[in-house]
Amino acid sequence: MKKIILTSAVAFALTLTSCDDYLDINQSPNSPAVENLTASMIYPGAEMAFANSYGDYLRITGGYFAQHYSQMFGTSNYMDYSQFKQSAVRSSSTYSNLTTRTLQNMETVRILAEKNNDWGSYLAATVIRVATYQTFVDCYGEIPYSEALDMGTLTPHYDDGKDVYTGIVAELDAAIAKVNGSETVCTNFLLPGEKSSEWVKVANALKLRILMRMSNATDVSSQLSQLVSANNFPASDVCWKGCWSNSSGQANPFYQEEFATYFGSTQQNCILNLALYMTMDAADDPRLAAFFDPNIEKKEYTGGVSGTNFSATASYKANYWCRPAMTYDAPVYFITRSEIEFFLAEYEARYGSASSAESHYKAAIEASFASAGVSDTQSVLTAYPWDAANYKKCIGIQKWVALSGTNNFEAWCEMRRLGYPEFGNVTGAQIYDVLNDAYNPSLLVPGTLYTPIMYNASLGENKLLQRWPYPESSANRNSNTPEYKGDATPVFWAN
Repeated sequence: MKKIILTSAVAFALTLTSCDDYLDINQSPNSPAVENLTASMIYPGAEMAFANSYGDYLRITGGYFAQHYSQMFGTSNYMDYSQFKQSAVRSSSTYSNLTTRTLQNMETVRILAEKNNDWGSYLAATVIRVATYQTFVDCYGEIPYSEALDMGTLTPHYDDGKDVYTGIVAELDAAIAKVNGSETVCTNFLLPGEKSSEWVKVANALKLRILMRMSNATDVSSQLSQLVSANNFPASDVCWKGCWSNSSGQANPFYQEEFATYFGSTQQNCILNLALYMTMDAADDPRLAAFFDPNIEKKEYTGGVSGTNFSATASYKANYWCRPAMTYDAPVYFITRSEIEFFLAEYEARYGSASSAESHYKAAIEASFASAGVSDTQSVLTAYPWDAANYKKCIGIQKWVALSGTNNFEAWCEMRRLGYPEFGNVTGAQIYDVLNDAYNPSLLVPGTLYTPIMYNASLGENKLLQRWPYPESSANRNSNTPEYKGDATPVFWAN
């Protein structure tokens, strides 16, 4: 008999009735009897636990590891990320929260949905469950999966990332097969009020992302061919929007972390990285103004250098740097139309038509512009034109730019897989001479990365962080935790 697992996300959502209420972590509702639980009671809290981690911690770490962000003058909260470092402790709470508040509770939703033949809710729960496992593999490489939610197993086996990916694709296929498109779905904020037909499109987009990553390590061309031929993907961005409000515990999670003063903190950390700035500035890219605010000092754009928070000279104080453009009600993006189009461009470049690949590449940039609320892609297409012989470079650089304003974590993943942007011929230490306080940003070639000034010695120069140490909250309690493979060892799908 399957067990109903009750964890904190259940208590987080049980008696709540509005979007604002679901996000109010200070409420302490009474728990109903297990037999009275419904998917709509559990799903919103579990869903928003994922949205909060995906839109905050994973955005921040991804932004630093992708060189979208560097560290603000005078603060040091994320200096380790700026130097391409991650620790078993730093990611531990996020891993634990996603395991207990998302995975365990989504499994409860699936059990309840299966019991009631509520296949629309079953599919919706599977989508978020699969996205969580995808994220874990992309961070850690190997994770507990086959035994992860077995309450009788205190030391679950760590499964190979390829096996987890194979498993979650099968989960998506099985969940999609259970619906006919007309089913209703339990209370949720990602696609409120939509039937299962729309969730099938989201599941397909997620499956496209997973299969394209798998394709670096195993032959999934037939599965990709069927998926692409069906062409049943979302027509617009899939994101959590319209559900954030300007108060503690209810705002966009990144805004609350970095911009709000709900908790009395005024510390600022994330600023525009020179690597991203130079790439966008070289193309007169209008998305720059949509993704980042100009600095306060001169109302212009500047880029910081990874691996330091600069000196105390007048030139480099807080007013000199550019902060991400962020509001309390900004969307948290699950998957964008631009990301889908970039995957389709790559698919066509590898398996299909060169002309179709170029069309999807242009469509991806146009979709990114639409998300940013700007127009006229010509300057970007002129600066970074389609080149069929170097499709990975074209797609890699422009996907990195597009995701800088929507999903920094997925940008870090795609950089590791595609190998672009590449590292250039200058280092952060050459760009900014800390001892002499000499800043020479023009040394960096647009479309390239650089080794941070202070960097992760286990990686060495000109290398991205490839994986995270297994989280302390799992590894310290689990004798089956494998030996860490090292910061420079790629996860199974990466280069």
